[in-house]
Amino acid sequence: MSAQGPRQELLHPVVQRTPLLVFLLGSLTAFAPMSIDMYLPALPTLQHELATDAAHMQLTLASFFAAFAFGQLFYGPLSDRYGRKPPLYASLGLFILASLGCALATSVEALIALRFLQAFGACAGVVIARAVVRDSFETAEAARMYAAMMLVMGVAPMVAPLIGGQLLHAFGWRSIFLVLVLYGVLVLSALHRHLPETLHPAQRRPLIPTRALAAYGDLIMQHRFRGFALTSSISMAGLYAFIAASPFVFITHFKVPAEHFGWIFGANAFWLILASQLNGRMVRRYRPLPLLQRSLMVQTVAALALAATAWSGVGGMWGLLPALFLYTGCLGFVLPNATILAMEPYKAHAGTASALYGTIGSLSGAIAAGVVSSLQGTDARTLCTVMAVCGCLACLRSRFLKEV
Repeated sequence: MSAQGPRQELLHPVVQRTPLLVFLLGSLTAFAPMSIDMYLPALPTLQHELATDAAHMQLTLASFFAAFAFGQLFYGPLSDRYGRKPPLYASLGLFILASLGCALATSVEALIALRFLQAFGACAGVVIARAVVRDSFETAEAARMYAAMMLVMGVAPMVAPLIGGQLLHAFGWRSIFLVLVLYGVLVLSALHRHLPETLHPAQRRPLIPTRALAAYGDLIMQHRFRGFALTSSISMAGLYAFIAASPFVFITHFKVPAEHFGWIFGANAFWLILASQLNGRMVRRYRPLPLLQRSLMVQTVAALALAATAWSGVGGMWGLLPALFLYTGCLGFVLPNATILAMEPYKAHAGTASALYGTIGSLSGAIAAGVVSSLQGTDARTLCTVMAVCGCLACLRSRFLKEV
C-alpha cells in the first residue's frame, strides 16, 4: 500500500476541520503572541521597577525569540518520533513553570533567562500545530485551515495587550505572568481531552540526532523551502521590530497611557486577521505564489511610506498608523501562502520541516529585536527605518521564488 493510502484511511476519519480543532490548534499557535504581547504595555514599568534600561528590556524579547527559534529544531524530530502529543505535554509543563518564575523575577537578568525557558516551552505548540495540519489535510484544505487558525491566533495580539494593560493598571506587572500560567494550564487540559494523535505509529521516524541534523541540512539546501522560509521571515522581521520597539515609541515617546497602548496594538493585529481571512477566500481562485508576491509589493510601498512619514514627522503618531496597518495587513497574505508553499512537498517529515521553518522565522525575530535594541530603538524613525528595510528585502527575495 502506498504512503498516501494509510494516511487517508487512518487519519482523515479522525481529524476533520471542526471548530474545536481550529480552536485547539489556534490556541497552540497563540502561545507566542500571548507571551509577547501581553507584557508589552508593562515594559516601561518593568524598566523602572527592575532598575534597568530600554535596551535590556528589549533583550527580554530577543531572548524569547532566540529560544523560540532554536527550540523548534528540538521539538520537530521529537514529534516525528513520538507523535504530536507527548512533546506538547512536556513543553507546556515547562512553559507553565517558567511563566511562574517570570512572575517572581527580581532582576532583569533573571527575567531574560526565564523568558528564554518560557519560549522553549511555548515553541512546541506552533511546530506541532503546523504538523497536525500537514498530517491531516491536502494543500487547498490546508490553506483554509491555516486561515481559520489565524483567525483564532489573531485574536491573541488584539486582546493580549489590552488585558496586559488592564492587569498592569489594576494588579501590577507580575499578574500578567500569572495569567499566562493559567492560560498554559487551560490549554494543556483541553488538548489532553480533545486533540487526537494525528501521526500513526507506522509513520513515525527513528530519533537519531545525526539523521535529524542531516534532514535539516537537506531541507535548507532545497531552494524552494529556503526561499519561502527566508521571504516570509524577512517580511515578518519588520513586525518583530515593531513588537520590540512599539511600547517605547508609543508609551514613552508619544505619551500614550500604558492601559491604552493595547488599542493601537490590537487595531494593528485586526488588519492581519482580516487579511488572512480574505486570503483564505482568494486562495480558492488564485494560486498562492502570485498572492504572496503581490502582497509583498504592497507591503514594500507601505514600509517606504512609513519611513517617509516618520522622518518627515507629518501627522505625528496618527500619520504613522495607516501605513503601519497596511504593512501588517499584508502579512495576512504573506504568512499563510509562504507556509503552504514551503511545507507542501514534505509530507513524510512534516514535523522536521515545520520546526526548521519556524526556526528561521523566529530567528528573524531575535535578530530584529537585537537590532532595535542595539540601535536604542525608542523613536519612530529607527523603528520605521528597520521596517522599511525588511519590507524591501522581502519583496526583492520574492522575485526569485518558484512553486517547483
